[in-house]
Amino acid sequence: MLNEETIVALSTAPGIGAIALVRMTGPEAMRVAQAVFSKDISSAQSAKAIHGWVMEGDQRIDDVLLTVFRAPHSFSGEDTVEIACHGSLFIQSEILRLLTHSGARMARGGEFTMRAFMNGKMDLSQAEAIGDLIASESAAAHRQAVHQMRGGFSKEINGLRDRLIHFAALVELELDFAEEDVEFANRDQFRALLTEILWVVEKLKASFKLGNVLKSGVPVAILGAPNAGKSTLLNALLNEERAIVSDIAGTTRDTIEEHITIDGVRFNFIDTAGIRDTRDTIESIGISRAIDKARSASVILLIFDATSTQYDAFVNFRDYLLKEAGDDKHIIILANKTDDIHFDEGVFDKYFGSETSLLKISAKQGTHIEELKQALRNAIDLGKVNSGETIVTNARHHAALSKAAEALTEVLHGLDTGLTGDLLAIDIRRTLHHLGEITGNVSPDDLLNHIFSSFCIGK
Repeated sequence: MLNEETIVALSTAPGIGAIALVRMTGPEAMRVAQAVFSKDISSAQSAKAIHGWVMEGDQRIDDVLLTVFRAPHSFSGEDTVEIACHGSLFIQSEILRLLTHSGARMARGGEFTMRAFMNGKMDLSQAEAIGDLIASESAAAHRQAVHQMRGGFSKEINGLRDRLIHFAALVELELDFAEEDVEFANRDQFRALLTEILWVVEKLKASFKLGNVLKSGVPVAILGAPNAGKSTLLNALLNEERAIVSDIAGTTRDTIEEHITIDGVRFNFIDTAGIRDTRDTIESIGISRAIDKARSASVILLIFDATSTQYDAFVNFRDYLLKEAGDDKHIIILANKTDDIHFDEGVFDKYFGSETSLLKISAKQGTHIEELKQALRNAIDLGKVNSGETIVTNARHHAALSKAAEALTEVLHGLDTGLTGDLLAIDIRRTLHHLGEITGNVSPDDLLNHIFSSFCIGK
């Protein structure tokens, strides 16, 4: 991606609409725009729209608003022109054809944002947050993207790097006076700093578990025996008839996935096949998939028919399922059909009276569904989200933090074992390198191309 070139792209979504926006940036943006515009833009004020026509010779193509953003006061840091035209597919393609014919080329995915990064308008984590902001599907994901785009995460990382660089410089200085056996970096202060930085890095790294579900949605598996009411519960949560409901056991043979947003957090519900012993090949595949979904879910809704008195069997089933799914899940046990007159409260309490995670519901009647939604809210620590605390949502950032934590641990181990300054300096540089990867202070070209190629064209 060469900044000597002028690039152009459609920045609005492809398709027919009332308005479309064509964006162009680069050293020749003003000249190329002037070649197709009916009015003189040489003295146009920055960020002020001009009404005119896109022309091809004497032929009028479209009545448009053209806005000039002069360098460096533009998104990309270069001269930029935006043309708001009518949303006809023909008009969009004609304007792009005229601009490319006049000297611009079509932009690749993320090229506008990459130029903004290369021109110092934002760091790498802020640039990635733009992609997260565009892709956000819930209020929580939106809040985290805005926080990162405004530089909250970058400031925290850069603050750690700056403090570490100060001591790293002192350790490196000691190497120049190795023969005099001089110690510039106080080892006790250095150890205290490293311990503090490691604590912050580990905290940020641990936040990725929450950040990942906020970004992608909280996976919730609905599990239980056939006819326990799983599909009815999914329909009640969605408030629509999404899943087929039948009295015939084994109706659901594959997973059904839908989502709803609760308090700004997206929950991805997975209705699974009823788990039981069966010789039906297709149903067995569905049951196997249900177990797999339980393993990958953050929350499990374990539902059973409360009108049944076979509570011993359910307790054994519950213990088996939790063993298969793993012990890192948030489990909510649901006693369904509690509106039925045959519900035996006494026998039920004998088995489940001490279950603090149990809710008595009626999926068919919609009873206590709001209480279930509240339990789902409580399953996610929204306190960190609402407090504005930095939460890592990017897998690349998590990987860099993990490597930084390993390097910091090595530095601390080296201090404890009396490692010489030249060997300590190697692990300190590794730490600085991995922290720098997050904000783009250290960014090989192939990494940049990989990150920005996932962006929309025109952004």
